[in-house]
Amino acid sequence: MRILLPALLLGLAAASLPPAQAAAGDCGDAAALVQQAYPKARKSADGASFMLEPHTSIALTPPDYDTPRLVCKIWPAHDQLLLVAVPLIDSAQSVDGMHIGDIELLVVDRKNQQVRQRLLQPGLMNDDAIAIRGIGFDTGRYQLAPKITAFGLRIDMATHSQANPFRETDLRLYALDGDALRMVLDGLDVAGFGGEGDTNCAGSFHSSQVSLAMSRASHQGYHDIIVTERMDTDEPAPDKNGECQSHPGKSVKRTYRLRYDGNRYQLPATLKALEP
Repeated sequence: MRILLPALLLGLAAASLPPAQAAAGDCGDAAALVQQAYPKARKSADGASFMLEPHTSIALTPPDYDTPRLVCKIWPAHDQLLLVAVPLIDSAQSVDGMHIGDIELLVVDRKNQQVRQRLLQPGLMNDDAIAIRGIGFDTGRYQLAPKITAFGLRIDMATHSQANPFRETDLRLYALDGDALRMVLDGLDVAGFGGEGDTNCAGSFHSSQVSLAMSRASHQGYHDIIVTERMDTDEPAPDKNGECQSHPGKSVKRTYRLRYDGNRYQLPATLKALEP
């Protein structure tokens, strides 16, 4: 049988690169950055990582594709600032491709590399059968209020199963509130793919894509966020010549309005990401 991947699977393959890789270059001297933020960290002999007591590792250039590493991005809304995501992996508990760990977000002054704000997010680097494939910053223009712009952190997760593929990209939004950095949106599923197949052609698959736009309406001082979700399905099958043909269903669009309650934007259950 000659296999032609259906359009839905091609779209998945095109989006499979982890978002962290493109932003890594903004770190500059990553080792100096880590040493400044974590003065007690010990650099490894090969310079690829740092270690914090008792057994927390910070990877700069991971030895394998599956290890989350430091990611940086200049914040266009405040270009004097550098956003840094530091995966803090528990090396004693992370075995057999599974990770146990946290992530710490840093807002760094680009001139002197001083950390202005930091926020620890416990458990965000935990994974198992659904593995973390990449992390990256989303610096879209999330203008929450006249003087408050948020940035996003995206975490890419996927299984290795061909028969039961699953992929999800989660988005969290963070804002500077005075001298503090805090989360204002927790775990929005912005891209997903899943289904069941025979690993050759036949199967039933579904995908989703989410876009965000700021509304003029506001609650508790922050603008509402309009979320538009597009859902697609496909049931590929071999034709009489043995070629794999896509059989997409009709796209479905849904729109949601997220309102800020004074602490966070409230999410409907259908848009919530997997818990770490």
